[in-house]
Amino acid sequence: MRHLRQLIHERYWTQIVLLRKLARFGRRTPRQNLAFIRYIFPYTDLYWRLHSAGNHRTTYVIGLFGSGRWYLFELLKKNLGARAKYLRDTIRLHRRPTSMVYCNHATIRHASRFQALPRVTSRILEAVRAGWADLIFIYRHPLDSLLTNWIWWRAYLRNKSMSTVLSTVYKNTGDFCADLEKNFPEFESFAKGDPAFFATSPGPRFLSFPEFVEETELFLRAATLALRLEDFTIDPAKELSKIVQVMSIDHDVNRLQAAPPHTKPYRCLAVAEKVPQFRDFIDKLDAETKRRIETIGYKVG
Repeated sequence: MRHLRQLIHERYWTQIVLLRKLARFGRRTPRQNLAFIRYIFPYTDLYWRLHSAGNHRTTYVIGLFGSGRWYLFELLKKNLGARAKYLRDTIRLHRRPTSMVYCNHATIRHASRFQALPRVTSRILEAVRAGWADLIFIYRHPLDSLLTNWIWWRAYLRNKSMSTVLSTVYKNTGDFCADLEKNFPEFESFAKGDPAFFATSPGPRFLSFPEFVEETELFLRAATLALRLEDFTIDPAKELSKIVQVMSIDHDVNRLQAAPPHTKPYRCLAVAEKVPQFRDFIDKLDAETKRRIETIGYKVG
């Protein structure tokens, strides 16, 4: 019964999203609609009936929200060579090996807004176990992701902005800490996955922090290759070369174009020093969440 209710809920919101897209389509000019169709065409079944999807192992590059997934997408776009034409900022499922490279967000156990549902991810994991797909997972310190995601969701819920990062909102870490201290109850509501935090935008909620950490641990167990965003700040070319090897791309690793990410690693440690409430939040995390953070290779405090 619970599964049936979840399925009905998912289909309801899928229909709502489709209706909203159709409404926007009707408001556009014919020129804008033509440009949209040309953009979306490669994502459709019809396109791949007319074009070869290749016969390599399908690659899925997955990252939870706020973990560097978009940074990795941009790196791949510059460095995949001929394979770049198969790179897509979405997720699709195939019943055989392909040359497609899908890069997006997904979850394994907990349903979450703006991330592919567990039933989709389970199909990806089946393909990985069958040997016709690879799963590359990028992650970072979960507390850094938590702070990043809180900033993003605040901006999205207030003005539908989908490109907000810390550096675009605050001049420095001190300004951010002051805002966090002032709005800490709101931050805690987000970290708990409280549906009330998302009340202004109907739809499923985002992951709670314990769920986020659990999802990270689950992906690390399932991934063909796991990459830490922090390691890209040290030697991005070295980390990118690991992807090239997994994908069996004939590419000179010495010619990889790999700039480090703009984000500052381990910002959560500086925030914990300046915001006592955030320090207390970390100390009060449940034992299982703390264990998981340490298991995936990070210090809790």
